[in-house]
Amino acid sequence: MAGGWQTLTGFRDRADAGRALAASCRDADLPLPVVLALPRGGVPVAAPVAEMLGAPLDVLPVRKIGCPGNPEFGIGALAEGGGLYLDEESVERLALSRIEVQGAIDHATRELDAAIRRFRTGRPPVALDGRTAVIVDDGIATGGTVRAAIRAARGRGAASVAVATPVGAPDTVQRLRSEADVVITLLEPLDMGAIGWFYERFSPVSDDEVIALLDRGRPAVPAREVLIPTTDGEQLIGDLEAPRRTIGLVIFAHGSGSSRRSPRNRAVAARLRESGLATLLLDLLTPLEGEDRGHVFDIPLLARRLGDAIAWADCDAATRGLPLGLFGASTGAAAALIAAAADPEHVRAVVSRGGRVDLAEAALDTVRCPVLLLVGGADHEVLMLNREARTLLRCASRLDVIPGATHLFEEPGTLEAVAERAAGWFAGQLAPPPQ
Repeated sequence: MAGGWQTLTGFRDRADAGRALAASCRDADLPLPVVLALPRGGVPVAAPVAEMLGAPLDVLPVRKIGCPGNPEFGIGALAEGGGLYLDEESVERLALSRIEVQGAIDHATRELDAAIRRFRTGRPPVALDGRTAVIVDDGIATGGTVRAAIRAARGRGAASVAVATPVGAPDTVQRLRSEADVVITLLEPLDMGAIGWFYERFSPVSDDEVIALLDRGRPAVPAREVLIPTTDGEQLIGDLEAPRRTIGLVIFAHGSGSSRRSPRNRAVAARLRESGLATLLLDLLTPLEGEDRGHVFDIPLLARRLGDAIAWADCDAATRGLPLGLFGASTGAAAALIAAAADPEHVRAVVSRGGRVDLAEAALDTVRCPVLLLVGGADHEVLMLNREARTLLRCASRLDVIPGATHLFEEPGTLEAVAERAAGWFAGQLAPPPQ
């Protein structure tokens, strides 16, 4: 998947490149992502990607296997977890013996072990079983270390592997597409040269910077999958994640055709966690129910299921007693408002993103908690429906229009605006008052 420009247009620094790359990764709709940064330079690029995807950020140490007698020339690479790539063509062309190659591998292994100890700081790697490993580097020239990383990720049980980089040599990117499931690039210059040419600032990244970014990207309470029983005998699947200091819990109600894996809602959830809010993203329908399009617009059913999730959160040890908010998108917003009206004791705030709040019309005048309606300025029909529905609300409410945004908030900066306003609303409503 090529991300765009074929010119020498570059980036201010690695963080700037990471923000641009994050938007392309979001649009790729990668299921259950874990972002794996290749240190050192890949870590500042990967941090914004992980934040946008609402995904764990981890490091995947790699080491080049240097040619005997000319260590700057790579004949392969090693990655943590046993990923090995050997350029057999170069080995044959250089007439290297098996003993010479093994000696080079042994030397790279010792360097890799030292890097693992330095960057892991006693923490185990993030589990990849059944998830999408998103391998990120600040640029790809020959691709040897990335190939080793791909093999390591598959060996650790990743269901699929994506490679994401701001800049990559076209021939290398083409070869990587035969090994990775997805390759995301922003620049593929025909005359690649040095990776640093495409950055205004390309200073070395220190070990301390790598460790600081990794610490910032690790949640204090690891994300966990939860099973929520429903009153009609089904079981819902959700992803619960909490920050270091938790001031409240926000449950997400997804809209039509979406799921708990929605990259947009995951991006919003990541921003809420930065504000001290735990997040629970869940599917309100079972996989079988989701196949019936009629269930997507069965608002009473979705509202009952959301009520089941609220009841579960009130009993679970990790969430019991936390002030509760609901974030609804599209049809999920109607379910959130109905659930809030039905349980004013627990629900303290609601945020709707592009919500079909008109579908909750019968319950609107009974909602008691504060409600924030976020609508795109170019989403004309939904904007009109929200304006009409707001006249029926008897609670404190606000309608914020995001300029230029369409229904899915795909335009640059619009989803970020949603996340900022939602975080501010929930923090204001759920945080304890100052003493």
